[in-house]
Amino acid sequence: MTAPATTTDLTGAYPGYLACLADADEYAAIDVALGLLDAGVPPERVLLDLVAPAQAEVGERWARNEWSVAQEHAATHISERVVAAVATHANPRPTGGRIVVACMDGEWHALPPRLVAEVLRLRGWQVTFLGASVPAAHLVSYLHRHDAQAVALACALPMRLPHAHRMIEACRRSDVPVVVGGRGFGADGRWAARLGAAWAPNAPAAAELIADERALRRVPPAQLGHLADDEYASLVRRRGELIDSALTDLRERVPATRDYTAAQLDSTASDLGHVLDSLAASLYVDDASLFTEFVQWLVEILTSRGVPAGAVALTLEHYAAVLRDFPRASHTLALSRAGLPAASRPAL
Repeated sequence: MTAPATTTDLTGAYPGYLACLADADEYAAIDVALGLLDAGVPPERVLLDLVAPAQAEVGERWARNEWSVAQEHAATHISERVVAAVATHANPRPTGGRIVVACMDGEWHALPPRLVAEVLRLRGWQVTFLGASVPAAHLVSYLHRHDAQAVALACALPMRLPHAHRMIEACRRSDVPVVVGGRGFGADGRWAARLGAAWAPNAPAAAELIADERALRRVPPAQLGHLADDEYASLVRRRGELIDSALTDLRERVPATRDYTAAQLDSTASDLGHVLDSLAASLYVDDASLFTEFVQWLVEILTSRGVPAGAVALTLEHYAAVLRDFPRASHTLALSRAGLPAASRPAL
């Protein structure tokens, strides 16, 4: 087992805590966190300066293919148990109104919004955490049954932004103000602004925004006039057809794919779908950088797993050919192809 830390220095405790996650040592990880609390470190600091950065490192290790999915899931489970232990230890009593915290429909990264929920709870709010992937209709139904002062919605993946906008609008129709957060809205919240939503970069900022209801409601409307060109809607309608055609194209141009197992084919089709979903999201918010950043991230992920970056180049080339009558999509695809590493551009 990993020895628990007794220091009040969060920087000093961090390596040992991260080692607990690497060793899948749940009890030692909880001991580190509780030891810090007993030594006088505020619970909010333990959550934001220990648990949050360690979980970010867990994600980075998965992205670099240093940790498997199983290791990442085990570490995330331990982080969730640590958050629960910190919350139980602090056990604050609510003095404010009810705040509902949830992930967007289709969004499964529940730990970051859980941290936001616990920070809000520590600051006196009565918090209901609905967890991962909450359908918009179910969220609205909950709001109708329970009087909420505000809703905090999390989105980690930009490709989910169209779904996020539908949830934001559903909450507004219920006359409940919304604050959004997460990497899915951009590092600077620019896509939240495009969707007409109040954005908070972190949990303390979300708490401050929720405490100021007038600021929460004083948000410029969504800027989505570009959707009148129907490119986004047409792309979504053709999603299945486009994935099938891209898979067929890969089989013709990359002979090795013809010997893929069923699991490999499913994984490839999933990646092709993610490419389309990210392209659709970039069309929805009219920002090509959303897609170009996704492509760069995808290349890094795939190359760390031994998949040639040229496979991404071929996919982008295929989508560019079949979507040549889509001006905004064509422009976005051209930018993403130009940003690929030079070595990936020649045909495989």
